[in-house]
Amino acid sequence: MIGSLVHFFRNLRAGWVLAREGALALVDPNFLPPAARLSLRFARIIERRGLGDGAARLSVALTRLGPSYVKFGQFLATRPDIVGVAAARDLEQLQDRMPPFPREQAVRVIEAALGRPVDELFLEFSEPIAAASIAQVHKARITTPEGEEIVAVKVVRPGVREGFARDLQAMRAAARLFERVVPDARRLKPMEVVETLARSVAIEMDLRLEAAAMSELAENTKDDADFRVPSPEWTLTARDVLTTTWIDGIRLNDIAAIEKAGLDRVVLARTVLQSFLRHAIRDGFFHADMHPGNLFVDAKGRLVAVDFGIMGRLGMKERRFLAEILLGFIRRDYRRVAEVHFEAGYVPPHHSVEDFAQALRAIGEPIHDRRADEISMAKLLTLLFEITALFDMATRTELVMLQKTMVVVEGVARNLDPKLDMWTTSEPVVREWMERHLGPIGRIEQAGQGIWTLAGFAATLPDLALRAGRVLAQVEDVTAKGVALTDESLDAIGRAKARGNRWGTVALWIIAASLIMLLFGGF
Repeated sequence: MIGSLVHFFRNLRAGWVLAREGALALVDPNFLPPAARLSLRFARIIERRGLGDGAARLSVALTRLGPSYVKFGQFLATRPDIVGVAAARDLEQLQDRMPPFPREQAVRVIEAALGRPVDELFLEFSEPIAAASIAQVHKARITTPEGEEIVAVKVVRPGVREGFARDLQAMRAAARLFERVVPDARRLKPMEVVETLARSVAIEMDLRLEAAAMSELAENTKDDADFRVPSPEWTLTARDVLTTTWIDGIRLNDIAAIEKAGLDRVVLARTVLQSFLRHAIRDGFFHADMHPGNLFVDAKGRLVAVDFGIMGRLGMKERRFLAEILLGFIRRDYRRVAEVHFEAGYVPPHHSVEDFAQALRAIGEPIHDRRADEISMAKLLTLLFEITALFDMATRTELVMLQKTMVVVEGVARNLDPKLDMWTTSEPVVREWMERHLGPIGRIEQAGQGIWTLAGFAATLPDLALRAGRVLAQVEDVTAKGVALTDESLDAIGRAKARGNRWGTVALWIIAASLIMLLFGGF
């Protein structure tokens, strides 16, 4: 109870800051039940006047609440199914920029993590050049067998883990309350959203895992001539420190610099889209934060990605799903797209395939009446997820992350080439994967994997039979003799019950006192 009360006041403070800074203006009241609409109207009474647009308001509010909420805002930008398309678009503009912490603190973190003085590790170590909610980056020089090399050193912000742990507990409490108060929201899985954020943040705060993600992506793309990633310096990497090769390149949103360098924007736009699709469909492992700040083009015209804290992963089932629906829309085969949803188990079987195919036609046909450069693949997927809600399709977190990443990728590609034909550009990647995995060679490989799996299961049958026998004997023993409770066990149960009653009474008194203070404070 005490913990619940603490979480309540933390969430109350967060709600106050969001309301005060005008962030609640982003909430569309049309999608709220009457009681929630009334609460929203009252909450906006305390809103400060003369504020900026939605994105500016939200940015100020989340920055005031601290790094955890900035990261949460960025994460919600990947979930338009929860916050709505307009709010997600505003959240995309939220920049994870925090004041840097002093170089001296970064030095202490590095020395504690690597066990040696910074002067022995680096020839030079700069002041911070960029700072975010979880870490900041420094530029440094090291000695390698090939000579001196410039590197980027990422250092975790001191105290960030403790702050995130506190805020995530409050977010979990808010998600549980949301599920109870708004039963229809369970389809959106708010608790799963918070847990996904918690896992994502835990991975981001262990820089060894980011180095591993970088290494895995590099291995997957080693034969891709138009894409590369930096390499981690493993001897200078630990949980709180990540050292990588330095990237010299032009940011993809610097169109003037790209043109001045004589790089082909049309080719580069195609590379952005096809690289993302190859990573998602071919490898099942993709960069899930491909905004222009994380993408560069080097002197050879190669696309270079940085910052691998947020990655997406798709299993074979999800990759097949994505490939088949994209190819189905390209071919206008709505029946097949509908069947794929049912085969994957995403749409409950009590619905009609024909009715679902008809709904998909309402999405697909309008795009075929427009010019290729006007068709948005990302918008199509957004509409698809809206339609699937009518057919009780549960939210698939990995697919929503994929869809949101595709929105960002499409925006980056179209900024380079406004006339980019998304379908013609994506079809070779999708078709190649389909032919490889669903053609004769793929079928043979799947059959071989199935035989190998059955052989492995058969080898475990004797051990499983022995375990089943032991469990059955234990069940029969409990059935015959019952479960014995000693005097000590009964006393312990009684003491635990008494403690629970005492703490419950104390908590009720605290809540009552708090309400009295709030009431008298309002007069």
